[in-house]
Amino acid sequence: MMGTQMIKQLRDAISSLNPQEVRDITERPVSITLYASTTNMYEEMERFFTPPELSPQKRAELRHVLRRTGDSPLQAVLEVYEEGISHPKSGFVYYPDDPKRVVWEIIEKHPDLQLSLARHIHPFRAPVVNQIIKTVSKENALFSLATAVPSILPFISLPWAVGEFASDTAFLTMNQVRMAFQIAGASDRNIGYREQRAEMASLVAGAFGWRAIARELVGHIPLGGGLIPKAAVAYAGTYVVGLSLERFYRIGYGYTREERKSAYESAYEHGKSVAKAFLESHRSKQPA
Repeated sequence: MMGTQMIKQLRDAISSLNPQEVRDITERPVSITLYASTTNMYEEMERFFTPPELSPQKRAELRHVLRRTGDSPLQAVLEVYEEGISHPKSGFVYYPDDPKRVVWEIIEKHPDLQLSLARHIHPFRAPVVNQIIKTVSKENALFSLATAVPSILPFISLPWAVGEFASDTAFLTMNQVRMAFQIAGASDRNIGYREQRAEMASLVAGAFGWRAIARELVGHIPLGGGLIPKAAVAYAGTYVVGLSLERFYRIGYGYTREERKSAYESAYEHGKSVAKAFLESHRSKQPA
């Protein structure tokens, strides 16, 4: 009976997601215009944004995304300038000694474009996917705390209202499905329930496993001491799912059992640190 009820909760929660919303964000128009003083510098910047391992087809697609100044007219969304060239405040600087710096600066200033940038331009992919995994893992950890300590709610930002969900498992799994859509989009893969049906099935199956672990932890640690382990389970379970999805979309297969175990142990410890730091911060803000 409990399994049937949980499946219904999961189905209802997951069906509320609209993969088209992620597709729309991923397909937002984006382009980069390069500004350099020499042909050699143009070529260096182009090698960074279009690494040699890209397929000829992908290189052809990038002709509509990456241009030099003076090329045929193109609506420039972003402008990247060689270090030392005068540029407007809206422009970004390419540093030859630290080329990845411009990627992080663009992501930080234009979070609305990060999925589209990752889909089209390879150097953005790993940073964007890593950020997605960390963000969703933290959301799930904080949600686990918020359901047990309602006074936390005003201090956290979550993609949905806590009261909308019948169980922790429904929210956490739905957020993992949303993460799967985002990672697929950033990885230039198809997005949707049908397109990702194997991943969806794996997420739903996994929900029962770490739900049982979280309950066991909370049940064996008295006086609310299970809050931090419970949040750490939510963090670690989500983080390992994200890592496995990233590898699957990158090279065609996910983590092995041993790799999942190793990654889970490390993520669990980090999840405890995230939960502990947040609880301590929350308590310090409470009136004496």
